[in-house]
Amino acid sequence: MAKRSPQKTRTARTSRKSPAKKPRSISTATKIKRLDAELVKLLQQRADLLLDAVRREGKLSSATTALDGDDRRLSQLARKSRGPMPANAVRAVLREVAGGCRSLVRTPVVAVPGPAYGFAHLAAIRHFGRGAECVPVEGAAAAIEEVACRQADYGLVPLDGVPDGRLAAIFESLLRGELAVCGKVVLPIRYSLQGRCSRSDVREVYGVSAALAECRGWLAGHLPVARPIEVTGAATACQLAAEKPGAAVVASREAGYCHNLDVLAENVENAPPALVRFAVVGGRPPPRTKDDRVALLIRLDRCPDALADVLAEMKREKLNLAWIESLQDSVEDEHGLFFLEIEGHQSDKRLCRKLASLEKKTLRLATLGSYPAPTPME
Repeated sequence: MAKRSPQKTRTARTSRKSPAKKPRSISTATKIKRLDAELVKLLQQRADLLLDAVRREGKLSSATTALDGDDRRLSQLARKSRGPMPANAVRAVLREVAGGCRSLVRTPVVAVPGPAYGFAHLAAIRHFGRGAECVPVEGAAAAIEEVACRQADYGLVPLDGVPDGRLAAIFESLLRGELAVCGKVVLPIRYSLQGRCSRSDVREVYGVSAALAECRGWLAGHLPVARPIEVTGAATACQLAAEKPGAAVVASREAGYCHNLDVLAENVENAPPALVRFAVVGGRPPPRTKDDRVALLIRLDRCPDALADVLAEMKREKLNLAWIESLQDSVEDEHGLFFLEIEGHQSDKRLCRKLASLEKKTLRLATLGSYPAPTPME
């Protein structure tokens, strides 16, 4: 009987081997779950670093506070990000992370003039994050009083839409106390159409008078059959949109978020959006950064050359003016009062010498505070 060749035997055995297994593909849902878990891990590591700094120093250091809340730094990080998520969304997430970490040490209390989800409330949320405790008060003067009495850590003062005489009195009160302007918020006013029904089913649109006025053109062009209904507050408008079938609201995304409303359309306001500005008042200015502003209050004679002389002196001293606003008390007032914002920080000795030279051209020059240069918060 003929023996089988060993070579043929090995060949036969090799041919009977099972084919190599293909690598198992990972579903998109699994990948997202893993990324979410990694994000949570990194967030906790960030919080641990902040708490370790507090344990070592016994308090939250000013340097750590400046790094954690520097909106310009967060904006730069957001702009450098590469991917489909827009920079304003990335910046909003980073701001919430920073605010959440700070709240582990101490939740900041912010006195906010106006109703819930009004412009001041939105500015506080976007500056301090949702972790801050926002306390509504009646007007900017009450917000300053809350900070002066140490019932709040910060207060917001609107720089737009306030009678000049009242704003001048508020800034004068800062100089008499131990408070300072420690920040500025520039807030674009954006509205979204939100509700719990589809856009085609919307028959009523609720909103405050300012929101409906800003969105009138969009509503007429895209929802001609929907009836606009004015209400007294954004929170009330959102609640009605959440409860009534076929109802929607034009409001900020923050207001709708708290009522679990879906965004049916974004940026429904007139283009370009209006800007509102707020000064953040606190106990002391934040530490110096690479790009700061100094807030000044100057009083001048009401003569044709007074302001021109001040601007000429600023040019000679190479002081860069970022913003100026007249705070005239009344037409009969014999003096002019101005709010100025210049580049630099009040701790800079060279800048202090230049301001001393500038003061000679005024009846009075007072420094209200310093803060990082503001950027519009989307």
